[in-house]
Amino acid sequence: MGCLGNIIWFLCCGLWQGLSWGIAGVLWSITIIGLPIGRQCFKLATLAFFPFGKDVQYGGSTLSMIANILWMIFSGIPLALVALFNGLLLCCTIIGIPFGLQCFKNAKLALAPFGAKIIYT
Repeated sequence: MGCLGNIIWFLCCGLWQGLSWGIAGVLWSITIIGLPIGRQCFKLATLAFFPFGKDVQYGGSTLSMIANILWMIFSGIPLALVALFNGLLLCCTIIGIPFGLQCFKNAKLALAPFGAKIIYT
């Protein structure tokens, strides 16, 4: 399911979700203070493009908690809402349920991306 799932995902909604992460990364990278946040956006854009065969492990420190709060205020909520809306639409069909679940995983990640690590399964 990994390779085929990633191809179908990329064509259906992965392109748009990955591009939204990339645009958020570019906007955060405009300032020097936002560079670490922009760098994390670019890492997570790869997960948004091809999520099958990858999992997310959450953890982090106080610094990542502060970054998550700033992220949620400025960029996290719109990205999470887009992923949630895509997931709800995809779950309307039986075939789309695995893709909808990936959207929900991306929505959770959009709310707290700092301190999260991508694990290849």
